[in-house]
This record gives sequence, structure tokens and C-alpha cells, in this order.
Amino acid sequence: MIHWLALLISCCCLNGAAAEIPQLERIKKCQTRCSKGLSCKTRLDYWFMPACHDPAEGLNITSLIHNVNISTVMKCEDKQKCRLHLKIHTVVQLMDPDSVSGVSICTSSAGMMTKCQIVQFTKASRRSMSGLPVTVENDYTEVSPSQHLQVTVKTVPSYCGITWTSKYHTPECSHEDLRKNVPECITGKLSYTANPEKKELAVSVSDMLQGYDYHLRLCLRDFICSGTGAYTLIKKEQPLKTAVLQYSRPLPCLCIEGWSAFMDAPRVQVCPFRNRLDELWFGITFDPLEEALIWEPACPVTAVAGLCEKREDGVCVDLPDSLQNVSRDKITFAKVDPHPQLCMKFTVGSQSWIRCPFADSIKVWDMIVSSQHGYEELQILSRVTAKFSVGPWGTSAGESADSPADQTTYTILVDVEKQKPVELQLRGKECNFCQQVKRVDVKYATTVVHCTKSCSNVQIVFPGSSLRLDADYSTSCRLPLWHHHHHSGVLVTASSVSQQKRKSRRLPLRKNRRRRV
Repeated sequence: MIHWLALLISCCCLNGAAAEIPQLERIKKCQTRCSKGLSCKTRLDYWFMPACHDPAEGLNITSLIHNVNISTVMKCEDKQKCRLHLKIHTVVQLMDPDSVSGVSICTSSAGMMTKCQIVQFTKASRRSMSGLPVTVENDYTEVSPSQHLQVTVKTVPSYCGITWTSKYHTPECSHEDLRKNVPECITGKLSYTANPEKKELAVSVSDMLQGYDYHLRLCLRDFICSGTGAYTLIKKEQPLKTAVLQYSRPLPCLCIEGWSAFMDAPRVQVCPFRNRLDELWFGITFDPLEEALIWEPACPVTAVAGLCEKREDGVCVDLPDSLQNVSRDKITFAKVDPHPQLCMKFTVGSQSWIRCPFADSIKVWDMIVSSQHGYEELQILSRVTAKFSVGPWGTSAGESADSPADQTTYTILVDVEKQKPVELQLRGKECNFCQQVKRVDVKYATTVVHCTKSCSNVQIVFPGSSLRLDADYSTSCRLPLWHHHHHSGVLVTASSVSQQKRKSRRLPLRKNRRRRV
């Protein structure tokens, strides 16, 4: 398969700086032209030139060869049957009849044998033109598009130190004249109409190479353009050069590719959906055994991917240490809590896209709220064995409650076994009191906040423990400062060691001595 980069067409240059011209010069036949009065004939040779000679004493070698010019010309037999030739024009100073008898023009390229054109002057004409500058022009050398050449001009016989050498790059197939007339460059022109509902591309081909069938297919462009399976062959006999190709997704790297049915034919590509970057951010998968979130780009793209936590207001807050650069390879986020609020954010330049792969999934864990005898009861139920941090998250009047990350919290750690709910009982009067819960046995997790409708004389009961904590929040809705201690497998907080020693009984915290967090 031809590398797609080799098929792309760029502007041509002479010694790195030649400008593209509208149309190449045409020649009817190949020939050598010399100055009027100078008879010359040409023979083909290969570069097995004899060793150079030292110039005779008094011979001015600096001006023997000068004003060398190289160009590309076109020789056409018929429409779409043109070939490229190298035209070399030089001026030679004839010092005396015996010093210079001709000119050698040689071209070489990588992997090719050097070809030389030997232009020989007749002895009689050399004598008549002795001491005069003469011009020599030769266009016998056939070349290919986009060919890197080294051109060497020498005198015959060859004198040491008298050699003109230059590099030359022939026009590429992007040149309009070549695209219409040189078979190696004729790709045909593609136009299309997209039907998004049927996922079809109606393709029309014009200016295709006469006398040949034409290949059409859909491919995904990368280092090479890999076929999607949608392919057709347009026969040269067809009056209408059209075809319909089916596609599955309008990806930005999905291209229509066309080429004539001969070996190593040049190809043309048109990518109808090149601006549809939004189509790339699908195909996110989750491995429940590894708890890994996986995504692989369908097209090469320079982007940044990360995880974020989607809030109720629609803003997705970035999770720390989750950004990864994207190009072609698959990316993986290990140890992820598959919660509906956890999303992936893709950024290209100033644009961002949010995808939430768990939004419509069954929750792996949830906070279940029930009410008994006028009191709220809160349970954590998980489908997998997990560890959670549970702590207060409250605000008072005038404070923002947008993000749990902004709150200073003192938490307990709760181990929850699979399908075994853990109950947290919160009791009291109406007040703004909230609890935040987050999985801590994974690397990436969201914080879930639950706010109760009561908080005065709040009583928190920990399962499997006789410890109960009471507090009066009738004015502040703030939890007291608790220090961390373990109790019956649960990390519990207490305001002092002496309070922790009051086991199996209620622990009143005096209203006048509560400490704000």
C-alpha cells in the first residue's frame, strides 16, 4: 500500500527557492541547439569520464562555463500523454580551437545510474568561433515529477577545477499543468454529497485518466490510509463516473480515496468530515475487574484528556492528577469509581467536550435516605466491597455551597461490604446540615453530598458500635472539631480523649463551648 504521505502533493522548488509557474514550456521534439555558426551533435553516454586534465599554461579556466540555467519542459504526444524533460542552457567560452571541443551534461539521482549528454563541436566551427562565447541548450534528458537531481556540466576535455554542479528538484504533481497532462500525476477530481440520515457519500469523479478503470474507497487516514471496507470500481466504459459509499461514523480522518487502475498510480483524498472533532469522544469503556476507564482515539488527534466531577449546575470540576496527552495510543485511567457524576473531559486548543460514561448506568454504590418516626436515616449501600470517607459538609448563611472540595472536613472511614448496607442515623430539627461521602479505595472518585432537613440535637449512630454522638446545632449548623480515633473497625472522631472514654453512653457537647470548623 502506498504511504499516504508520499501521495500528498506540495509545491516545487529549484534549489529550494523556485516559484511555481502557471504552465510549463512545451517542446515538440528533443534536440540540442547551439549558437549560430557553431555546428554540434549529441550522443548519449554514461558517467565513466576519464580523469581531468591540468589546464594549459595561460588558459583562463574561471570563465570557461558560466550562466548555466536549468528548467523543466513538457513534451506531449496527445492529451494526458505528456513527459517531462530537463532543459539545460549554458554559455561556454571558446578560448582556442583545441582547448574545448564540447560540453558534457550529466544528471544523477538517488538509486539511478548517471546519464550524460555529450555535445560535441565540429573542428571547423570551433575555429570560426574561437575566442567567442557560445551557447549550448539541451533537452534530451527525461525526468519524473518530484525528482531530486544533481546536474553537472563539464568541458570536453575535462579540466580539473572546471565543473559546474547544482541540485535541482523537478515540479511535483501539485503543479496544475502536471495534474492535467502527465499520467503519473493524473488522479482525477472527487466531489461528493453526504447523506447523514442514510450514512452515505455520493461520489462523482471527473478528469480521470483516460483508458483506465478507477478505484474508489473509504479509508481512515493516519500514516497510511486504512480501508474501511467500502470500495467500488468505476469502469472506464461507464458514461457517469459516480458511486455511493456507506460509512458508519462521520470521523474527521474518514476520507474518500481515488486512483487509476495501474501500478503505483497516484491517489487523491478528500476528507468530508475533517472538522467533526466531536465524533472522536466516543467509545469509552470500563473494565470492572481492573476498575479501569479506557479510551482509544479513532483518529490521530492532539488533545488532552482528563477526569472531572460533574456538578448539578453542569460544571465539570477537574479531578487532580488526571490529565493525559492524547495522540494515537489508547489511554487508561486506573482505579476509577464508576459513578454517574464522574466524567471524561477532552480538550483541543480552546475547545472542550464532556462525556459521562456512567450517566445511565446502575450505580455501584448509593446513599439511601429513609424516614422513621420523624427522623432521617442515611445508609450507604454498595454492590462491591469498598471503603468510604464520611464527614460533615455544611454552610451558614451567605456562604457558597457549590463544591465539597472547598470545605474543611473531619471525616470517619467506613468499610462497606458488598450488598450489606451501613446505616448513619441523623436526628434533629430543621437546619442546613450536609454529609459528604467519597470512595477512598480508588484513585479517582467523586464526592456525593446529602443534606438533611434537620440538624438540632443531631445524633449520629455508627453500626456495630455503642458509640453515639450528640450535638446542638440550633444556630451554627457546624460540626465540632473531632480528633481521629478507631472504634470497632470504623475511624471515629472525638473532641478529646476523655470524651472517647465515655463508652456506651451519650456524649453531650455544651452549646456554649462548641468549636467552629
